[in-house]
Amino acid sequence: MAQSIYIETTIPSLYVSRPSAQLIEAARQQMTRTWWDDHRHEFEIFSSQAVIDECSRGEAGKANERLAMLANVQLLDLDPQVAKVAIEFVDRQIIPTKAAEDALHIAATAVHSIDYLITWNFKHIANPRNWSRLADCLSSFGYPMPIICTPEELLVDEN
Repeated sequence: MAQSIYIETTIPSLYVSRPSAQLIEAARQQMTRTWWDDHRHEFEIFSSQAVIDECSRGEAGKANERLAMLANVQLLDLDPQVAKVAIEFVDRQIIPTKAAEDALHIAATAVHSIDYLITWNFKHIANPRNWSRLADCLSSFGYPMPIICTPEELLVDEN
């Protein structure tokens, strides 16, 4: 059985964004496209209504492109247990209140036993300074810490 992966908002956002003139951002865009086009089939893909809501915002044409990417992705239920864990992340000041949707992404991934959370959000999600605190919080609920990574880290070295 394929491993499971939760697609966070930055993945479709970078995939459909206009090419960046910034070197690092352009590289991230390319790695996102490569992973999505060539490697996503290696995983069972999930997301949530929170990602759909975030992807719906902004310029209509780009929003429609982001939503089209997610059209066949299974959505996880943002049930009361997911909300409870996300609230605890905020209450423990692991994730700031203004980034509560980021807490939902992590909580949904953990509560639904998804193996990976893929993101380019280094501030609140792919931030190793938060991982031990996230893991401690999740452990208090009986959930393991998912692997949080970027598309770059999931690209297969075919050499």
